[in-house]
Amino acid sequence: MRVLGIETSCDETGVAVYDTAFAGVEGLRAQALYSQIALHAEYGGVVPELASRDHVRKLLPLIRQTLADAGMGVGDLDGVAYTAGPGLVGALLVGAGVARALAWALDKPAIGVHHMEGHLLAPLLEAPDLEPPFVALLVSGGHTQLVAVDAIGQYRLLGETLDDAAGEAFDKTAKMMDLPYPGGSQLAALAATGSPDVYKFSRPMTDRPGLDFSFSGLKTQVLLAWRASDQSPKTRADIARGFEDAVVDTLAIKCERALDAAGCETLIVAGGVGANVRLRAKLAAMAARRGGRACFPRPALCTDNGAMIAFAGALRLQAGQQNDAAIQVMPRWDMACLPPLATSRDSAFVNAREPAR
Repeated sequence: MRVLGIETSCDETGVAVYDTAFAGVEGLRAQALYSQIALHAEYGGVVPELASRDHVRKLLPLIRQTLADAGMGVGDLDGVAYTAGPGLVGALLVGAGVARALAWALDKPAIGVHHMEGHLLAPLLEAPDLEPPFVALLVSGGHTQLVAVDAIGQYRLLGETLDDAAGEAFDKTAKMMDLPYPGGSQLAALAATGSPDVYKFSRPMTDRPGLDFSFSGLKTQVLLAWRASDQSPKTRADIARGFEDAVVDTLAIKCERALDAAGCETLIVAGGVGANVRLRAKLAAMAARRGGRACFPRPALCTDNGAMIAFAGALRLQAGQQNDAAIQVMPRWDMACLPPLATSRDSAFVNAREPAR
């Protein structure tokens, strides 16, 4: 089954084609991504109306480019998947409208994909042997969640942030320190040049039981330290390192607790912050110490992209799930409400990840 995936939940336009005749990442026939960083840099953050308009301009050319790269025409598609939520409502409607129109014109099935399920399943593209149960850390600019994955489509929320997501805290902290947009990646690069333990910030909510997160207080700590400092380049780097270490340690502590709570030893990490080098090293070491396994998608698959939507949509379409022709999006959408998929060795889930014989 060849599925076109469309991602327009925020400020990146992503398109990909996934072919279930091949296993894992080998099924990714082609993908293209356009980032709106330059568009929003002037404002220091995403402007929803501008994001929606730019998706309108870029989506159709990207679909044509991706199909050409895959050596396919629209008539070769067997289905269409698109991000239906969560996200910015205007941006979501652009992708949903194009996807539904294309599916209707081709008389092919279409399905709206949960954006965070797309992230959650992205590591499986490069680890096709991975099967539930496992724990997923979904960590991005908009979400920080720990999810117990009992089966594909069967998710239990173990903990989430009570205020800022980790990626949001990175971006806001970078902005406080006058780093250019987008700040999160700039802050991480700066932290790589800083000295550890010069600034020792708290590891929020790790001194009490539970799996929830909070990063707003840490952000305030950094602000106070920055204002009280000489604000030299060396100090800026040391503060960035102290902040990054605090976030990474907090995420690692909570992930280990989540593995204990779920009674498993496999952790997958997805979302934009999942590309952070220090976080990957910390979680990999923690999992290895426990005799377990930590799985990460390549950095290009951590950020928003069409490949994760095409893959997640392919699994559900091959399982016989599809949506009606109505154009519906859900800016807020609880992942626990998703319908399950079968997970036996004869299931659509497995068949979609193994090459045709």
